[in-house]
Amino acid sequence: MVERLKPEDRAAGLNDLPGWHMCEDREAISKSFKFHNFREAFAFMTQIALVAEKMNHHPEWFNVYRSVDITLSTHDVGGLSKLDLQLAADIDKIAGKMQ
Repeated sequence: MVERLKPEDRAAGLNDLPGWHMCEDREAISKSFKFHNFREAFAFMTQIALVAEKMNHHPEWFNVYRSVDITLSTHDVGGLSKLDLQLAADIDKIAGKMQ
């Protein structure tokens, strides 16, 4: 069973995720990504979708043209879990391969 992260574990996990930050209005993390065009942004989202589906852990995201804003939280625990940190790390790997 997935458990909500303790504040110290959440802080330690965020230290390993450059550019990710805590949301102000809820216990979630977010990051914005920019690409050269819509095609690249959509390809990025498609790759994330495949990873997220395997994890059965899905991001909240918003896309306009070449920008993708992603928010991660585990609704079942009402905050952040290890799943969020893992998916954030996987998202960063995907972004790194595309840039």
